Amino acid sequence: MTTVVERPVVSDVRPGSSGAAVAALALFETRRLLTRLPVVIAFLVYLGWTVWRGGKDWDGYPALQDVDRATQSAPMLVGLAVVLSVNRAALRSRRHGTEQHFAVLVLPPWRRTVAHALSVVAAALLTAVCVAAQFGWEAFRPGAIGRGSVAELLVGPLTVLLSGMFGLLMAGLVRSALAAPLTVVFFLFLFLFGTGLSDGGLRWFMPVVVEPTPATLPSDLIGRPAVWHALYLAGLALCAGLVAVLAAGGRKPVVMAGAAGAVAMTLVGGVAQTGGDSPELVRARERATVDPEQVQSCARRDGATYCAFPEWGPRVADWAGVVDRVRSLAGGSAHQQKIVVRQRIEARYGLSGDAALMPLERPHEVTVGTRWGGNRVPEFSAAVAGVLVAGNEKAANSMCDGRMVTVMWLTLGWEPDPMAALRRVRLNDSVTGSDFVLQPTDGMYMTAAQTEVLRELLDRPRGEVTARVKSHWAELTQPKLTTARAARLLGVKAPEGDDKCLD
Repeated sequence: MTTVVERPVVSDVRPGSSGAAVAALALFETRRLLTRLPVVIAFLVYLGWTVWRGGKDWDGYPALQDVDRATQSAPMLVGLAVVLSVNRAALRSRRHGTEQHFAVLVLPPWRRTVAHALSVVAAALLTAVCVAAQFGWEAFRPGAIGRGSVAELLVGPLTVLLSGMFGLLMAGLVRSALAAPLTVVFFLFLFLFGTGLSDGGLRWFMPVVVEPTPATLPSDLIGRPAVWHALYLAGLALCAGLVAVLAAGGRKPVVMAGAAGAVAMTLVGGVAQTGGDSPELVRARERATVDPEQVQSCARRDGATYCAFPEWGPRVADWAGVVDRVRSLAGGSAHQQKIVVRQRIEARYGLSGDAALMPLERPHEVTVGTRWGGNRVPEFSAAVAGVLVAGNEKAANSMCDGRMVTVMWLTLGWEPDPMAALRRVRLNDSVTGSDFVLQPTDGMYMTAAQTEVLRELLDRPRGEVTARVKSHWAELTQPKLTTARAARLLGVKAPEGDDKCLD
């Protein structure tokens, strides 16, 4: 009878072999994570959306202090895919009943958790590359101005990192594949319907903080606690990852010290980001709103003065081009009228307010905003034309007679596609009937009769109409001019539409 003696299996574990094994497993899990169908679809949708939206939000003239925030929302989709995929990967051995086979490996459970955490870091780094490409694409546009914030750009990648670490933590605490999907549904519900966190300092505890208005402010007046928020997200992600390692049995002092440091980071960032605006920022916003001339620089071009905040210096050439084209259609002294174009903002409420700018009463002074391109061009053109005809913005906004025909001809007569510009400059995108005309301050009102006359003028040769406007300039800019009289002076038939202004 032969006796078989079983010898215990002794693992040949050399120093450093655990680290190499963790790296190898992390590489494997990274490849699996980035090729998971939900993650691939999320990245494709993210990239497709970014390419499709590129340049449309700013009409080709981006302000980089807005672009950095625009990189934050789309990575949340990637984060949802990552949280589900990482959670599923961490529960793979339990789901397939192979957990006991890992007992023969050199990697204890907590080291395998570290490998999963490293795969999440890889997904966050890939998101960072996408964010950098998105920001760089806008930053290198010819019309880009301002400067972005590195801390704001980190929010997208940190959101993906936090999502993945949270999915890993859920796998360690709740051994069920349903826990992560249910948690995702809960947070989606909280994000979409949790109005209690939408205002005040509490909103900064959400991963992405979206501003309620699209206002563009100078970089130094934005006042978002971006650095503290990035520190808060980084600390929260580290907390989730290190607690997952602790839950898996990683009781080494370095892990516990790291977890304590991550808690401290989260607390410091979380408290500091809710501190509100500093007194210095409040005073700077007040000065930029009430006395912008104190912080602006001015430049003279062809008899006009252009005053802008420092970051908007490159815009002066674009504004001057519009002013020159509008004045070229005017007659009398308005053809060479010296005007002041002043950039104005309402910054006292930060990015949470969107108050309208009051029209100026100073003679021949025109307001221009901080956004440019698209609809902003005919809106500014309308403001310039109104001041040339009425003398100041307040008088132009209260205009209610046939002079509106002259104003709108100056506004649109130089456009390559004046009918398209007419649609863009009116509140309801209409080209018939009555409607409000938008401009940087309060809008002007066009009656149906004035719209009818203007359309007739836009259908005629530009040189012919311009000659009539210049030859009859004095009468076309007289107060109480009727629309019918303006039509006769300009050589078109009398209008049939309603010519009554709003009371």
